[in-house]
Amino acid sequence: MTDGTMTRWTITAHDIATLQPETLPIPTPGPGEVLVKIGAVALNYRDKMVVETGMGLPLSLPVSPASDMAGRVLATGAGVSRFRTGDRVIAQFIPDWIDGRRPGGAWPLPLDTLAGTLPGLLATHAVLPEDWLVAAPRTLDDAGAATLPVAGLTAWMALVEYGRIRAGDTVLVQGTGGVALFGLQIARAHGARVLVTSGSADKLAQARALGADHGIDRTAGDWAEAAVAATGGRGVDHLLEVAGGAGLGTSLRALAPGGRISVIGVLDGAEISANVKPLLTKAPVIQGIAVGHRRGLEDFVRAVDMLGLQPVIARRYRAHEVREAFAHLDRGPFGKLVIEMD
Repeated sequence: MTDGTMTRWTITAHDIATLQPETLPIPTPGPGEVLVKIGAVALNYRDKMVVETGMGLPLSLPVSPASDMAGRVLATGAGVSRFRTGDRVIAQFIPDWIDGRRPGGAWPLPLDTLAGTLPGLLATHAVLPEDWLVAAPRTLDDAGAATLPVAGLTAWMALVEYGRIRAGDTVLVQGTGGVALFGLQIARAHGARVLVTSGSADKLAQARALGADHGIDRTAGDWAEAAVAATGGRGVDHLLEVAGGAGLGTSLRALAPGGRISVIGVLDGAEISANVKPLLTKAPVIQGIAVGHRRGLEDFVRAVDMLGLQPVIARRYRAHEVREAFAHLDRGPFGKLVIEMD
């Protein structure tokens, strides 16, 4: 059942030019493991950072990038009980985080993630422990399902698991990447009003077509002031912060008293800063979002099936177009980029 060969893409240096396919025997699952035929892999901005810099992780080259995949179980090892041959599955980004608080102590930081200190999944096949997987949504194909584990779950944890979003809330999402657009869709499904910031008029128009109530050109002036004006002076209840750096201070100005900022990105730098006055007077919640736990992903998958949520896929690439997909990631797509392995 596991005869034959597979393809896996690896980098030998932190340079996309070194990304090459290699041919290997298809592995056999051991006790507690499953062999998955990968149907699609979704890229995240994090994958670009891992390829280019390693993100300061203790990586031992060569490594395979990409953590998000959807596929089908081809074989199971002894003792496997959660899945059977033929089941469709998606990967859990932080495999040892099942529920509740993330495992680990204060220091060193917990860093065990797929395509980090754990194997990456830019491949046609993978053997993984069954606990690292979640049943795929019934309503999505592999390309759509592959977008859920990082971008989708991050938005779900920020707005639903931690944010307890309610109908009538106002949500602001920064940009039009995968997390932002999942945030838009999740917020709208909960009856919230959504504001989107972007430097592209075309992307703002696409966001409005997707259901955004208001678009803000962040290059046209003070976007925090524009957000406050768009809410009648009240400010926003939830804000998905992707910039980091000094941008946190701007986000605080846009926030309503008692609002929540979910910090999910560091595009403007890993050191964040803000004026303490709005921090004290507005008493906000500032929550760092490290994707999420397995139970959260299972909840999100159920919601996707019930709502009929369709991830926004900017483009589907074929396996021989892996480098082209990473180049597209550099250009900032509207939504997700997927590499289909079949």
